Amino acid sequence: MFWFQQGLCFLPTFLVIWASFTFVVPYFIAIFRRDVDILFPYISSTGTTPPESCIFGLMTFISACAGIATIYARYKFVEKLSHEPGVSDLRLNKAALGLGLLSCLGMCIVATFQETAVTEVHDFGALLFFIPGVLYTILQSIISYRSCPYGSSMTLFYVRLFIAIIAILSCVPTVIITAFYVDQAKLHRNPDEKDYRNSIAGAVFEWIAAYSFVCFFLTYIDDFKLFTLRVKAEYKDNS
Repeated sequence: MFWFQQGLCFLPTFLVIWASFTFVVPYFIAIFRRDVDILFPYISSTGTTPPESCIFGLMTFISACAGIATIYARYKFVEKLSHEPGVSDLRLNKAALGLGLLSCLGMCIVATFQETAVTEVHDFGALLFFIPGVLYTILQSIISYRSCPYGSSMTLFYVRLFIAIIAILSCVPTVIITAFYVDQAKLHRNPDEKDYRNSIAGAVFEWIAAYSFVCFFLTYIDDFKLFTLRVKAEYKDNS
């Protein structure tokens, strides 16, 4: 049996690989077609103009579905661990599930409503993706600490905590710069423009934030080797 066939580790593995390509593939297409500037465009800018917008939308939707499956599997795993004394709080686990699902919904909104077409809805989707996403990493880091030594090690907790801190430190300036200092509707910028440096800074922080989420799910792979989920069908005869 190969390592990716153990338990459910194929879920976070697929999510990490697919999400990485979701960000990179539209970027290279947009660069090739000269639809965006080569130096640090916003992720959403690389998925604004057809045909890359179509590819970005489809790949993001699949990433969101994989994210939902992974987040739910993690929720069930932690729920099982909660039977151990003092391991985790069920309310904390449910809160993390809700935040994770909201973040996935935000991904779908971002992909569906391009920033140059319906800016307000796109920005709302971005906030729905980043803010619950950051809170999700924080809660999962706390859960990892409380799950030691059953479902996590202290080393893994420190890794997740470090990634969560990176997510916080990158998401906060991303939101502030994008909301107040940059006109995101512009796909091409001149270095002489007033908001050029702010745009570069905001885009860099956005890429860091996005890949901090990818790296966080990367830490799930070893955990997901330990369990499987099964669907139980029950037939009720009402006759």
